[in-house]
Formats: sequence, C-alpha cells, structure tokens
Amino acid sequence: MRQFFEIVLPLILPTVIYIGYLWVLRPRQGTSFPELPWIWLAGAGVLLLGVTFLALTLFGGADPTERYLPPKVVNGQIVPGHYEPAK
Repeated sequence: MRQFFEIVLPLILPTVIYIGYLWVLRPRQGTSFPELPWIWLAGAGVLLLGVTFLALTLFGGADPTERYLPPKVVNGQIVPGHYEPAK
C-alpha cells in the first residue's frame, strides 16, 4: 500500500485531475475527450514523484549514522527490526 501512495499516486494524480477537469468544468463538445496533452501530464507526474521522493529523503527515515537491525526471533517472540545508534 505504501508503494501506491509514494509512487503510483504521484504519477497518475495529474492525469486524474486533468480528466476530472475536462469532465466537470469544460462544456460538453460530444461524447469523446479531446486529445490529451500526454507529454505535459507525464512531466507533471514525474515532477510530483520527484517532489515526493525529495520529501521522503528529507523528512523520513533514520539518521545516516544509525545501524539497522533486522527482525529476529528471540525466545519464540519476534523482535521487530529497528535502528540503533552506531557505536
């Protein structure tokens, strides 16, 4: 689900907004949509994806000096993966 919100949604959101704009706000000129500006929509999607990746890089994750310990089983209990300060 995380991949959908971080990758797929930023890529398709500009197209969905534009098609919604055409469907709701523009006067009806027939039953088909006019030719869509695919280059601009793809560029907007890539730009939005880049902004999303930049935000995740700046505001998410752990400190680069921390060390990741993967999940493991201790005495029959699963200890989830976590970060610990580097020694």
